[in-house]
Amino acid sequence: MKIYFSGGGGFCLKRKIKKIFERAIEESGLGFKNFSVSVAFVSEEEIRRLNREFRKIDKVTDVLSFPSLEFVGKKLSLSELASEISPLDGSVNLGDIAICQSVARAQAEEYGHSYSREVCFLALHGLLHLLGYDHETAEEESEMMGFAERVLSEFGLGRKYV
Repeated sequence: MKIYFSGGGGFCLKRKIKKIFERAIEESGLGFKNFSVSVAFVSEEEIRRLNREFRKIDKVTDVLSFPSLEFVGKKLSLSELASEISPLDGSVNLGDIAICQSVARAQAEEYGHSYSREVCFLALHGLLHLLGYDHETAEEESEMMGFAERVLSEFGLGRKYV
């Protein structure tokens, strides 16, 4: 898996996100691992601009996902990925994730866990959206959050609050 980072984050946090993403891809059961994704650590001003421009919501948020695949809104399948594989390197570009660092810090404090846990959760949440997961219904949210917590727990970052 190739992850292209921009902005802050720090080396250790980026390495942790990469391992979490690789585990999530494995856990997804797609049977394909050669993905690329970009993760940008952005300011409140930038995340607000992106939210306003792409979602028509003029407010700061914690994470945004921008899928590059056409079949957004349903979970990816291996058969659908076949047409998306780059002839140059054999990878599939899933899309982009933007994480607002200051919101992540505030949420970590509010929830009583580490900044690292919060950023890893937000990054994984963004990746799951790129893989077709959503939380529009209670059932979808339960499935998505359960997936995230299973993966994060493997890295000692499981839920530490109610």
